[in-house]
Amino acid sequence: MRIGNDRRQDDFEINVIPLIDVLLTLLMFFVLTSTFIQHSRLQVTLPQASTQDRDMNAPALTIMIDRDGRFYVGSDEVLGEGIEPLKQTIARNAGADRERQVTIRADAMTPHQDVVTAMDALGQLGFTRLSIATTPSKPGSQP
Repeated sequence: MRIGNDRRQDDFEINVIPLIDVLLTLLMFFVLTSTFIQHSRLQVTLPQASTQDRDMNAPALTIMIDRDGRFYVGSDEVLGEGIEPLKQTIARNAGADRERQVTIRADAMTPHQDVVTAMDALGQLGFTRLSIATTPSKPGSQP
């Protein structure tokens, strides 16, 4: 029996291998259970309520649709019916820049099909940055 100055030195170790096993298991769980969303080619930018600085380098191309279904690209009225005259007017006003921001300003009473036609024309021409202009609702009003 040893009594005296001999101290028993306990080496305290933290075994990290079980911690790594648990982390890798959690990582595999989250990777396997997450959903992968395939975004469409035409992206819609939802309106935001906060005031943020905007990129003013390239002004957005504006497509306006009135309640009668008439299309205006910039300040030019689209003459003719269907999607082809709309595509020609958009291409003429936008030039070769397909990365340009496009804003659709439709009257609240515009038929939904007219907005879809404008979005379809933009998608066929290769535009991917699209936003739909809205007006902020008043507090306490029903949407």
